[in-house]
Amino acid sequence: MGNFTGCLIFGSVVPRLRWVYSVPKSMMRNHPLLVSILLALSLALPGPCPAQTPASKGLGIFEAATDIGATRPGTTLYDPATASYRVTGGGADLWGAADQFHFTWLKLSGDATLSSDIHFAPNTADPTAKAILIFRQSLDPDSPYADAAIHADGHITLQFRVTAGGLTEDRNSPRHGATRLHIARKGDKFTLYAGPQVSQMEPDPAPVVVILHDPVYVGIGVCARNAGHLETATFSNVKLDRPSRTSSAH
Repeated sequence: MGNFTGCLIFGSVVPRLRWVYSVPKSMMRNHPLLVSILLALSLALPGPCPAQTPASKGLGIFEAATDIGATRPGTTLYDPATASYRVTGGGADLWGAADQFHFTWLKLSGDATLSSDIHFAPNTADPTAKAILIFRQSLDPDSPYADAAIHADGHITLQFRVTAGGLTEDRNSPRHGATRLHIARKGDKFTLYAGPQVSQMEPDPAPVVVILHDPVYVGIGVCARNAGHLETATFSNVKLDRPSRTSSAH
């Protein structure tokens, strides 16, 4: 309140201060006391008030962002005004026995569903670049996981690695080009949904079983699919639903 009041006072007195420095010299000689009082007042008042910078919302619902594996450094930028995440990631692939991608995550235990609208940047160079919603055992490159992945060319897969260091498998979804993805964890079962509402769809492909021990890492990520490149995707309307808890949208 003090700074705000100072701004108001300064704004109302500025015209008089300008008068102090523009009065004729004769007046300054004839009224030295008045001039001294006004000059002292100008020095005592606060200077121009700086513009307010909006407080950072950090990473929204997420706790941290990490580069997984050997990859060019990625970034996650959260925009609280639009509640969206702009994620840039590198990495040769999120596949095989180990992964390389940029991961934005939180840790949780128990069942949950993560949903998001996903759009790649218009200048995405590699049609096989991946944007994912993922549940993962650890931040190790060879961690077991299950994810819902959409590629820049629109094809959607349920990817999973059952054991640490094991090979990744996948199941293709017929819903090519759907931009809203959901991945649900219920016990050891992971299900991919693609489309507007989970309640309106049957899972396709069929769920997969991956045993992850609580707590697990859940979040969003981008893999460039080209070790020398970085690719970007925007995740919006991100929603984390948990049984017997209030769902949160960011």
